[in-house]
This record gives sequence, structure tokens and C-alpha cells, in this order.
Amino acid sequence: MLKKYFVSLTAGAAMLLVGQAMAAEYVIDKEGQHAFVNFKVSHLGFSYITGTFNDLDGKFNFDATKPEATKIEVNVKTASLFTNHAERDKHIRDAEYLSVSKFPAAKFVSTSVTPTGKSADGKSTADVTGDLTIQGITKSVVVKSTFLGEGKDPWGGYRAGFEGTTTIKRQDFGVSGQLKPESDAIELYITFEGVKK
Repeated sequence: MLKKYFVSLTAGAAMLLVGQAMAAEYVIDKEGQHAFVNFKVSHLGFSYITGTFNDLDGKFNFDATKPEATKIEVNVKTASLFTNHAERDKHIRDAEYLSVSKFPAAKFVSTSVTPTGKSADGKSTADVTGDLTIQGITKSVVVKSTFLGEGKDPWGGYRAGFEGTTTIKRQDFGVSGQLKPESDAIELYITFEGVKK
């Protein structure tokens, strides 16, 4: 009886170690520019301004068989904001909006991942909850995410990729500025590939 117990205990420990080993560390592919944080905001209620941040990095821990254990961290250099209009970009970077000289980085760190099923094309989806920090203010946000796929790349590496969307309120993060109320909501679209370490 004791022997069976130890055999079961050993087998259980081995399975636990295998499960832990399956989780892999990835670095977001900044060098290949396979990472994007794009935004969309109403302009006077007449059209939309869209833009992106050209400088970001991050990492994540991921195992497709245990998506709920995923950990993600993304760092964005706020001065890298780009909306294809130099004067507007300069204005958004100043103290009225992003205050990039005082707050040079924005950050997202996941706190939980809840699988939500499958997308229309059969890809796994999840709600990624995390702490988003902008201008030194941290708020919890939920990113509706989709696991796009994983596999070997042509250069001998191994990659995994995701996309996600969320909407934040600029005033929640102290970004007031002289904009109409309809411009308070900012839609974010995030997509990135990570290269396995």
C-alpha cells in the first residue's frame, strides 16, 4: 500500500513538472516590428483620429493547454506616439495630454486570464484582466483577446501571437485636454508576436 502511494506521488510530481515545463517564456518581437498598440479616438464627433506607438517591448509566459496561467507585460514609450501629423503629435505629447517628459512610459501587467471560448473562426479567446498605468495612474482594464497561433518561424525560432481590444476613458488616467465628451473614449487594438526564449 505504501509503495503504491509513493508511486502515485512520484507520478503526480512528474506530471506537475511536465506541466510547468510546457509553459514557455516569450519576448515580444520588437526588432522585427511585429508588435502594435494602435488607438482610435473621435474628433469632434465628425471623424476619427487613429494612431500608434512606434516603440514598445514586453514579454509573456504562455502554454496553450493552460491559458489561464498566462502572464503578460507590455511597456510603451509614450513619446513614440504617431498620428501622421507632426504638430498634433507634439501637442498630444505635451502636459495637456500625455506629459511624456514626466511620464515617459505606459505599462500593462496582466493579473488574470479567463478563457471565454472560441471565435467565429475557431481560435481560442480570453478576457485578459490587468493593471494599465498611464501618467502614473493605474486602473484595471479587461482586454478581449484572441490567441492567433503558434509554431516555428522561417529563421529557426518559435513564435506565438495574439490580438486584443479594449476601450479606456482618457479622463480616468488624468488625460483631460480640450476635447468634447465623445472624445473621452479611446479604443485600443493590440497585436503582437513573441519569440520563444
